[in-house]
Amino acid sequence: MVAVQMATAFLSRIPPTIAPILAAERGWSDSVVGYLASLNTLGSILFLALGAPYLRALGSVRALQAGLMIGILGLALFLPSWTIAACMASLLIGVGYGPSSPAGNDVLHRTAPHGRRSMIFSIKQAGVPLGGVIAGLALPPLAAAYGWRVALLASAVFVLAIIASVQPMREALDRDRERGLKFGLGAILSLSNLVTPIRTLAASSMLFRLAAAGACLAIGQGIWFAYLMTYAVSQLGYSLETAGALYALMQATSVAGRVFLGWLSDHLGAPRLLLRVIGLASGATSLTLALATPEWSFPIYCVIAAIAGVTVSSWNGVQLSEIARACPPSLVREASAAATLVIFLGYVVAPSAFAMVLSFTGRFDLGLFACALSGVICFFIVPLDKRGA
Repeated sequence: MVAVQMATAFLSRIPPTIAPILAAERGWSDSVVGYLASLNTLGSILFLALGAPYLRALGSVRALQAGLMIGILGLALFLPSWTIAACMASLLIGVGYGPSSPAGNDVLHRTAPHGRRSMIFSIKQAGVPLGGVIAGLALPPLAAAYGWRVALLASAVFVLAIIASVQPMREALDRDRERGLKFGLGAILSLSNLVTPIRTLAASSMLFRLAAAGACLAIGQGIWFAYLMTYAVSQLGYSLETAGALYALMQATSVAGRVFLGWLSDHLGAPRLLLRVIGLASGATSLTLALATPEWSFPIYCVIAAIAGVTVSSWNGVQLSEIARACPPSLVREASAAATLVIFLGYVVAPSAFAMVLSFTGRFDLGLFACALSGVICFFIVPLDKRGA
C-alpha cells in the first residue's frame, strides 16, 4: 500500500514537474500550469464523489491497479501537442489518484493490527511526499539528459512495476467484491450514488466532525504547499533555488513526521486528542510564519519549514485511521472517500481564497492568520472518545 500510494503521488507530481518544459516547447502561458494543477485535483474529486460502484465491483486492490493504469493513460495524452490533450492528461491522472485513499484504507483496515493501526495508516500516507521527492529528484535529470518523452516512458515503466507487484495480493484481498454489480454510466450518475458521500457522513456526527477537522487541517496544508516557495521569493527575497530547498525540507520532514505521529498516536492510545494538539501546533506554525520578517536568518526559516513538515503536513494518516475506526467495516471505503472528498475541497478552496486575499491586499500574513484560525477550529471540532478523554 505504501508503494501504491507512492506511485499515485508520483504520477500526480509529473504534470507540474514537466509543465515548465512543455510550456517552453509549446509556447504556453504560465496560467496553463495552474489549470493543469486544478484539473488534477478535480479528477480526484470526481472519483471520490462518483467512484463507489467501481470500488465495490472491482475490489480495493483491482481499483488501485485500475487507478494507476488510468494515470499511465494520462501520461500518454501529454504526447500530442494539443493543449486540450494535456488538460485531459492531468484530469485522468487525478482520477487515477482517487482510489488511493478509500481503497488503500479499506485494505489496511482489514489487515492492520489494532494496536498499530494509526502508525500503519501514517506509513501509507508517507508515500505521498515520498512520491513527490522521487518525482522531483528523478524526472528533471531524465528530461534534461534524454528529453521529457523518455522521462514519461520511464515513469510508465516504474508504475507498471508497482501494478505487477501487488497482483499476488489481489485474489485474497478482493474476495468481498460484489461480483456482477453493474457500474456503468447509469449507476455512476444515479441519485443514490451521487448522495452516497453525503449520506455516509451525515449518518454519524462523529464521522462528520472528523471529516470537518480534516478540512480545517487541509486549509493550512494546502496553503503551505501552494505558497511557501512564492512567499520565500517575493516576501523574503530568496532565490528560486533557496526557496526550493525550503520546500524540499518541509517535504522530507513530512515523510518522517507522518510515521512519527502515527507511532505516537498508537503509543498514547489517544488519536483524537493528538489530532486536537496537531490542530493547535499547525495553527501556531502558521502564526509564526505570518509574524516573520525578512530580517530573520535563513536557518530560522529552515527550522520553521522543518517543523511545518510535521505540524502542518503529517496529520493525514492519523485522521484517516480514525475515520476508518469510527465507521462500520462495511463502510470503510465509502467513509474514507467521503472524508477525503471533504479534505480535497479544503485543498481547492483554501489556496483560491488565499489568492483572492493576496490579489486584493498584497499581504501574505492575512491568509496565514486564517491558517492559524483553522488550526484552532480543528481543536474544537475533533470529538473525543474514552481513549482520548
